[in-house]
Amino acid sequence: MIKKDIKKLEETLMQVGLRIAKRGEGALFVIGAVEYKPLVNQNVPPFNVTENPKLLESLALMDGAVVIDHNGIMKAYGVMIKSKKTFKNFGTRHSAGLSASQIKGNIVFVISEEDRKIRVLKNGKMIMQIDALQKDVEKSIPHAVRALESIGAGTIGAIGTSILAPTLGIALLPGVILFGSAYYLARYLTSRAEH
Repeated sequence: MIKKDIKKLEETLMQVGLRIAKRGEGALFVIGAVEYKPLVNQNVPPFNVTENPKLLESLALMDGAVVIDHNGIMKAYGVMIKSKKTFKNFGTRHSAGLSASQIKGNIVFVISEEDRKIRVLKNGKMIMQIDALQKDVEKSIPHAVRALESIGAGTIGAIGTSILAPTLGIALLPGVILFGSAYYLARYLTSRAEH
C-alpha cells in the first residue's frame, strides 16, 4: 500500500473513532493480520473502509474487533482477539488491542467508551492518544496522521499506569498526546514547522 493510502486509512479510522467515542461507545480496529474467532456470522462481504466509513462505523459498534488489511479492506468484524498481555488498568478491549499491536506491522485503534479517548498502539506500545471531548479535535486529525508517520517507527515509550500522564507524552495538537522518543518528536516538530 502506498503511504498516501495508509494515511487515508488512518484518517478514516480516527474520524470514525471520534464519532463513536463522542457517543460514549467503544470499538477496536486492527490494521494488519491477527488470529481471531468470529463472534457473529460474517454476512457483510469485504469492502474498502475509506469508501464506506458509515458501514465501518455500524460494524464497529458490534461486540468484538474489526480487522482491516493494509489495503484498507475490511476482512472481519465482530471478532474476538485472544489477549496474550493485559493492558494494566484497562479492560478486555484494550488488552486485545495491545496483543494485536505486538504483531509486526500492525496498527491498532482502541476507542474507549469509558473515557472517550482513542488510543493508537503499535509494536505493543501506545504511540498516540486522542481525546474526543477536546473542542475542535477534528481539526487535529490530519496532523495526527502525519505524526503517526513520524513517531510510528521510533522508540516508543513503555506502557504503564503512568503513561497516560501528559508529562510523559507531548501535546502538540489540541486533544492529541504523542508518546515516543525525543528524536522522533523533534523530527515531527521540525517537519510541522516547515509546512
